[in-house]
Amino acid sequence: MTNPSSYPTGPTPYPTGPTPYPTAPTPYPTVPPPDPTGHPYHRLDRATGRHRWWRAWVGTLLLAVTYFVLILVLFGVSYGLGTALGAPELPDGGADLGPLGNTAMDLVSIAIALPLVLLATLWPARRPVGTVTSVTGRLRIGWLGRCLLAGLLPILLLTVTAFLLPGDSGESDTWVGWRSFLAALAVLAVLVPLQAAAEEYVFRGWLLQAVGAFVRSPWFAVIPQAVLFAAAHGWGTRWGFLGLLVNGLVAGLLTIRTGGLEAAIALHVLNNLLAFGASAAVVDGLSSDETAADAPWPLALAAIATDLLYAAIVLWLARRHKPQRLSTPAMPPAPYPGPARAA
Repeated sequence: MTNPSSYPTGPTPYPTGPTPYPTAPTPYPTVPPPDPTGHPYHRLDRATGRHRWWRAWVGTLLLAVTYFVLILVLFGVSYGLGTALGAPELPDGGADLGPLGNTAMDLVSIAIALPLVLLATLWPARRPVGTVTSVTGRLRIGWLGRCLLAGLLPILLLTVTAFLLPGDSGESDTWVGWRSFLAALAVLAVLVPLQAAAEEYVFRGWLLQAVGAFVRSPWFAVIPQAVLFAAAHGWGTRWGFLGLLVNGLVAGLLTIRTGGLEAAIALHVLNNLLAFGASAAVVDGLSSDETAADAPWPLALAAIATDLLYAAIVLWLARRHKPQRLSTPAMPPAPYPGPARAA
């Protein structure tokens, strides 16, 4: 047994002065923490804790100004290229690069908006760039593939309907030939998805979330972008405008209901590939300056029915596969624990 007299009897070895431990900092930062609740897609600007009323306005202004500057640069590049190739001038002063070349330049002029939206999401919105894509912060490839499959039947029915409708007697119906058609399809297969995605990122992405930062109702967030989307295609027929308006409403509501842009991108890509592919099949088809805004009432009604059928299929798939609809709740920062005291 240990002798008790062997224990030290002198002064305690522990310090008796002021505690050497540092004072713990304030447990929470001075800036508002991220909201710990999940948000629907149109309210993602509120999910980071960095929302300020001016960010959406400044971002929209910078997006518009930068896009206008890039359009001028692209116009200058195309004009210089056309001059070097000896191409004639178009009525608007641009270079005539031929039906396919002009179509490619038109598609590129829209596609350049895509990286601008991503940059605007980083600043001034100051949130992860993926939040403009979906509530998961990324493009959900599997869900995008399901939406593309869901759009095949409606687009096929629209193709058959458009073929059976009486067309304009002044339009060409002369087959362009396999070489020209396949060359056009190769260019369209690359550029149309970028152009369609850019429009979705601008209207169903940036604008939907910019309005959604101030309103909770999905309808109040969806309606403004749908009107602007229809107006951006030009003022054609009343039925054409109505068809585009319904398309914008359907795409916007599907974006919120499924938590991302995948459903809207799939519909837009399939629709545009059909339209441009049909134009590329006939002589001078790509030279037409008509858009969906110029659609006659039978074709506009067929397009509306296509959008509604597509929406029904996607919503049915959403009930089965349950894509994430709300952002993942952000946990507030934990209090600073400080160093552990010795016993």
